Amino acid sequence: MTSDDLESMSVLGDPVRRALYRFVAEQGRDVGRNEAAEATGVQRTLAAHHLDKLVDAGLLEAGFRRLSGKAGPGGGRPAKVYRRVREERTVSLPPRDYRTLALVLAETVDLLGGEEKAEEAARRAGERLVASGAASGDLLEVLRARGYEPYEEDGRVRLRNCPFHVLADSHPLLVCSMNLALCEGLLAGLGETGVAAALDPRPGECCVAFSSSKNNVD
Repeated sequence: MTSDDLESMSVLGDPVRRALYRFVAEQGRDVGRNEAAEATGVQRTLAAHHLDKLVDAGLLEAGFRRLSGKAGPGGGRPAKVYRRVREERTVSLPPRDYRTLALVLAETVDLLGGEEKAEEAARRAGERLVASGAASGDLLEVLRARGYEPYEEDGRVRLRNCPFHVLADSHPLLVCSMNLALCEGLLAGLGETGVAAALDPRPGECCVAFSSSKNNVD
């Protein structure tokens, strides 16, 4: 943990900023000031002030875009928009460094060719999370609690956030296959026999998506 990380997290102590950050993060796209203000029930000027504070803290990034969707004359002036930054922030007191050890372990699995064993372990871990009560509720509740940020689209459940983003960037094949196995373990533990998890990567999102198992039968 750095002092910058701690300072960034302290910004979220304000309930209005926390609500604005959560709303922008959940959209997965550019969000204008008017939309953010309406969604959180505050005035536009107050929303703008807090959104810019979140940018200063490095939690959001800002840009300018025509929200009308029209280009050229008649498209209106570009408006200031916000989206969550991709950079990860971690706060731990006292400081801990699990990331480095995880990277070492991932590299070790690659070197030893232990991908299948790693997938088996991940699947069992998913089942244990449910059995131990560490993951409870329906599928969406469990995914939210695990940091996946699920949302529904065209009859599927997609995941806006990858909880293993740093590892997935450096060891994508290993981590994505383990992530899929973990999700399969969660499904098995929850008894979700009518739902299947599959790899369906999108830029900036988790590689796993869920759909009815009937849709996966040829």
